[in-house]
Amino acid sequence: MSTPPKPAIDTLTIATRQSPLALWQAEHIRERLLALYPTLNIELLKIVTKGDKILDTPLAKIGGKGLFVKELEQAMYAHEADIAVHSLKDVPMQLPDGLMLGAYCTRAAPTDAFVSNTYDSLDALPEGAVVGTSSLRRQCQLKHHRPDLQIKTLRGNVGTRLGKLDAGEYDAIILATSGLKRIGLEARIRGELDIDICLPAVGQGALAIECRSDDDDVLALLEPLNDAHARLRLMAERALNRHLEGGCQVPIAAFAVLDTTVPEGDSQAPQTELWLRGRVGEADGSVLLKAEARTVVSGSQAQMEAQANALGITVAEQLLSQGAQEILSALSDD
Repeated sequence: MSTPPKPAIDTLTIATRQSPLALWQAEHIRERLLALYPTLNIELLKIVTKGDKILDTPLAKIGGKGLFVKELEQAMYAHEADIAVHSLKDVPMQLPDGLMLGAYCTRAAPTDAFVSNTYDSLDALPEGAVVGTSSLRRQCQLKHHRPDLQIKTLRGNVGTRLGKLDAGEYDAIILATSGLKRIGLEARIRGELDIDICLPAVGQGALAIECRSDDDDVLALLEPLNDAHARLRLMAERALNRHLEGGCQVPIAAFAVLDTTVPEGDSQAPQTELWLRGRVGEADGSVLLKAEARTVVSGSQAQMEAQANALGITVAEQLLSQGAQEILSALSDD
């Protein structure tokens, strides 16, 4: 039996929000690291962020989901914490100087979940039904598919949102499938929305670990948690969003898939193709722009990451040519 590697540091501190989902994510990464480094002491630094405190205003009006990570980043700057575990969909497209994503973890279900106590599916909702979501991305796609629906803002942690549904404030609510499954609430899911109806958010379903970019010891610890395939998909999605200069709380959707095909015969090596779809829409669903592109990725990991980034820019340019900038600029002026 091989001896586990000895980490270069004795203690690692994880900055985390205090919501049940955030704590699950931090504990999950803690367990994965302890499986690799049993002698490592791992502590949690629990922080209440500004995004957790302001619950009566739509996120788009108060700075977007970056409000959920800012205090965690400040803890890393102050060396009070070494890493922060995030839902990647909540991470701003541009990270502050001195910080980086040290690991892109294996992606869970990227879909949106339909949750209702009365109706079995989105299409089963009666005309004028009230649907709760905090996401402009979901809102624009739902309204495009069902213009008759009433979309009402829904804020708070998962338990709070479910409580509002149970109190009769909504006919249905839309939440991330992965989040519900992670905290043991899979039974609340009536169904997962077809991605042709509601394309996922950039990075949805994936966890990412942020750290100081000059902390080589921590980066070495995190390296085994990287999922190379997920990393390519997520980099393509984030490159699209970044090129559109969009944040986390804008009506932008992107979803990348890796597909490896084996040519007939033995003359050619398998090919890995990266397929990226992107959307930008008006919040009221009246306009929904769509674009997609594919590329074969090959070479070293660095070369494939460069190809993934280039694909993201290609799809973003297609959306810009259709008028995405006008939609996003109008939103930022509101």
